[in-house]
Amino acid sequence: MSSTLGTLYRVTTFGESHCKGVGAIVDGCPSGMELTEADIQPQLSRRRPGQSDLSTPRQEADQVTIYSGTEFGRTLGTPIMLLVNNKDQRPQDYGEMSQIPRPSHADFTYQMKYGIRASSGGGRSSARETIGRVAAGAIAEKWLRQTYGIEIVAWVSAVGDIEAPEVDALRISRAEVDAHIVRCPDAATAARMEARIKEVLEAKDSTGGILTCVCRNVPIGLGEPVFDKLEARLAHAMLSLPATKGFDVGSGFAGTRMRGSEHNDPFIRKGERLGTRTNYSGGIQGGISNGEPVLFRVAFKPVATIGMAQETVDFDGEDVSLQAKGRHDPCVVPRAIPIVESMAALVLIDMALQQRARQTVCPF
Repeated sequence: MSSTLGTLYRVTTFGESHCKGVGAIVDGCPSGMELTEADIQPQLSRRRPGQSDLSTPRQEADQVTIYSGTEFGRTLGTPIMLLVNNKDQRPQDYGEMSQIPRPSHADFTYQMKYGIRASSGGGRSSARETIGRVAAGAIAEKWLRQTYGIEIVAWVSAVGDIEAPEVDALRISRAEVDAHIVRCPDAATAARMEARIKEVLEAKDSTGGILTCVCRNVPIGLGEPVFDKLEARLAHAMLSLPATKGFDVGSGFAGTRMRGSEHNDPFIRKGERLGTRTNYSGGIQGGISNGEPVLFRVAFKPVATIGMAQETVDFDGEDVSLQAKGRHDPCVVPRAIPIVESMAALVLIDMALQQRARQTVCPF
C-alpha cells in the first residue's frame, strides 16, 4: 500500500477510520522553524466533523499532539510524528456492511486487492485518513508563508448544479470563505447551496461539488519537467483524496473552447519582473510556475454511503437491500477545503525544496 507522498518533504499517513488514532510522520521539514500544536490545530479544526447540521454528526475534537521532531518549540530537522486520537468510534454501525460492498465505495476493491479490509467506516479509504495530510500540510504552509509569502485559499465554487459567480482570486481570504457554513464566499449562492445540501440530507441522499483553490506569491521555477510538472504533481495530490473525480488548472476544460489568440497570456512588465496580462495558464507554463497565481479546481463526487435503501448484492452475489448506517457527510466539499489547501502546500514545499537544492552552491 502506498501511504507516502513527496521527495524531499516526505509525508507518511497512518491510521484507519475507527482505530485508536490517525496521524502522519513528516520527514524532511527544514530545521529551526518555530512550531507548536497551535500552528497545526486551526486547519484540523476547519476539517473536523460535527461542525454543523450539514456535516456528519460524528463528534471529534481532532486535537493534534507533536510527539517528536521539535524541541523548545523549534523543528530539529528530524522526523515529526503527529497523532490525533479517535474518540467517537462506533464500529458496530458497520456490522451489516461487513458482508455487503457499498455501491461506488472502496469496500469491494480493497477486499479484492488485499483479501481483507477494515470494514468499520471504510478504514484507509475513509476521509478520516486525511487528518495526517492536513496536519503535515499545516507545517508545510507555515514554512511556505515565512519563506515566500505564499497564501493558499480554497473555496466551494459549486454544489451539484449550483455554481457560484467568479471570485477575485487575488483578494479572496479564508475569513470570507469561512463566513458561510458551506464555505462559498458569495452569500446568495451559499444560501442556495445550503438549502440543496439540507434537501439531499432529508432525502438520505448525497451530492457532489467543486472546489477552486488559488496559491498566491508562488515563486517562478517550481516544477520538475517532464514527469513531475507542477500541475502533474498537483493533480496527483488532489486525485489521491477520497471522493475526487476530476482536476483542472487555469482555463481547464473551458480552454478547449477558445482559440489560441484568446487563450494565450501576453507578457507584460510587473515591477521588476515579467508577468502575464491574463492567467489562462493558471500560473503554470511548461510544468513550471511562472510567478502568477496558481489556480486549479477539484471535483468531488456524491458521497457513496447514503441512508437511502439501495438494491445491490452481498459478497456472495445474493440480492440484498442496503440501507447504510453510520455517520456521513451529505456533501463533502465544505469540509474538504482545508484538505485541498494542505495538499497544495505539500506539493509546493516539496517542489520549492527541490528548486532550492538545485540553486544551492556547495562550499566544499
